[in-house]
Amino acid sequence: MQSTPAHAPLKAVLWDMDGTIVDTEPYWIAAERALVEAHGGTWSHEQAMQLVGQSLTYSAGLLQKAGVALGIRDIVDTLTEAVVSRVKEEVPWRPGARELLEELHLAGVRCALVTMSEGPLARQVVASLPRPYFEVLVTGDTVTRGKPDPEAYLTAVDLLRERDAALQIGNCVALEDSGPGVAAAVASGVATVAIPHIVPLPEHPAYALWNSLAGRSVADLEELLAPGGSRGSDGEAAALEQPAALGTARG
Repeated sequence: MQSTPAHAPLKAVLWDMDGTIVDTEPYWIAAERALVEAHGGTWSHEQAMQLVGQSLTYSAGLLQKAGVALGIRDIVDTLTEAVVSRVKEEVPWRPGARELLEELHLAGVRCALVTMSEGPLARQVVASLPRPYFEVLVTGDTVTRGKPDPEAYLTAVDLLRERDAALQIGNCVALEDSGPGVAAAVASGVATVAIPHIVPLPEHPAYALWNSLAGRSVADLEELLAPGGSRGSDGEAAALEQPAALGTARG
């Protein structure tokens, strides 16, 4: 009789931020529109959707093409300052995110934040939470290559390993809402859950697709690490990096 292979224990959850923990996209879109209009241009919904999930430097380049006569760094700083200001007034939490963070905390599962937003916004969101859930913060200003490149996720795993050398990719689950974010997580080899928000995502064998984090539990995440759980091959990860597969969606 053949025994059933045991699955790897869940040791860490790697969280995207914008669109997954907080719904800051309306804040980003409003900031982009205000900046473009201040420079005499126009900013459409379609243009805004091109920036969802992308790195801020990439987004700044498109804003320059839309007529913003500022340098990349100035654009990033202006947008971040505007969004941080809105978050200080009201944090737009996504359904189920805080509840799952609390359950993971009580279960002793470590958490890392992996976002293309920069440090000031990430720290503001983290400071708004009732507990220090996040042991590691990887932000857009701490990596060389933004999503969909896997650098941010691989960096988070390396930082988590500093306190647990036995932690492996197979002990981790990533939570993402955008195409570039999902592609980055899958390419890193981490079991990935897509929870689409602004931009729809198709079903794909490389990741699990959930409608929401509301009602989801640690047990649901552990199930992803069981044999046959959602982990894509290198070929699937490469396919996900193509805009045609998942759209161009800021994380």
